[in-house]
Amino acid sequence: MFKTALLATLIIAISFALLAITIIIKKNGRFPNIHIGGNKEMRKRGIKCAQSQDRDARKENPMATAESIKNKK
Repeated sequence: MFKTALLATLIIAISFALLAITIIIKKNGRFPNIHIGGNKEMRKRGIKCAQSQDRDARKENPMATAESIKNKK
């Protein structure tokens, strides 16, 4: 039982080290931004995440007329 736990801990430690190797080696290394909003190609194509689209939809339009604002409520 002890050998199995030790082996599992060793495998996990090696996995973490291999995942972090580029972060450790690079001068200002950090984890890559995998959020859709952080991807330049996605932004060029106008693709946003659901949270960003929801936030944008909730913003009040400063160019809206008083009638359209009153009808929304």
